[in-house]
Amino acid sequence: MAFLAKGKMFAATVVAVLALATGAQAGASCGKTGAGFEAWKQDFAAQAQSEGVGAKGLAALAGANYATKTISVDRGIHKAFSGSVDDFMRRRGGAAIISKGRSLKKSNAALFSKIEANYGVSPGVLLAIWGMETGFGSAMGNQNTVSAILTLAYDCRRPGFFYPHAIAALKLVDRGALTASSVGAAHGEIGHTQFLPGNVLKYGVGGGNLRDKGTALASTANFLKGHGWRAGASASSNMGAIAGWNSASVYQQAIARIATAIDGDD
Repeated sequence: MAFLAKGKMFAATVVAVLALATGAQAGASCGKTGAGFEAWKQDFAAQAQSEGVGAKGLAALAGANYATKTISVDRGIHKAFSGSVDDFMRRRGGAAIISKGRSLKKSNAALFSKIEANYGVSPGVLLAIWGMETGFGSAMGNQNTVSAILTLAYDCRRPGFFYPHAIAALKLVDRGALTASSVGAAHGEIGHTQFLPGNVLKYGVGGGNLRDKGTALASTANFLKGHGWRAGASASSNMGAIAGWNSASVYQQAIARIATAIDGDD
């Protein structure tokens, strides 16, 4: 799923990390091409080490490549969220997500019941996100995660936003939740519901293996709860939590519509 502003870190965290990012960028400027990426990596390595990244994470950083595919996808990102909600729903296969979501809700009833009991998040919104992001796990991406997220931390368009996620990705390598060869979506999102690395650290449950559907769905519920999801309220009454997941209005409205249709099929 194309990325817009999914999984925002808390504002205080971003402000603190931006200050660190500024210091890191002073040694090597951001870039609009891959020409300065290797030099930037050397300065970033020193900053990452000072923030607690260990040997495995630093090795993954050293082996990362400038991700031209990620830059290409990033430059066209806003087109993916253009037009009306109805247009967006048609492009993203909203009717098919509703149909399969209803089926998966029934076949995974025990899992969704457990998640709702633990986090207060109803099945519909989790199925809507799961379907919208990866077609229920059928398309989790094939771009190298470390290379993608480091490229975006280096790129001049939004280095401050991606800097903490780049540090987080390297820490996940240290922990074994990622490897230098792990793959995912073009913007470094991971697993069934496409978490950014910083949000895996903050909201990931269990071992943090987001390629496991149960872990991914529980982690998504934990994220929504952390962003103000109110148990027992409808998806349309929880738009603030959905907005935390993705800031695009058409996305939020589509998720709410799909969730309502799935939850209404009891």
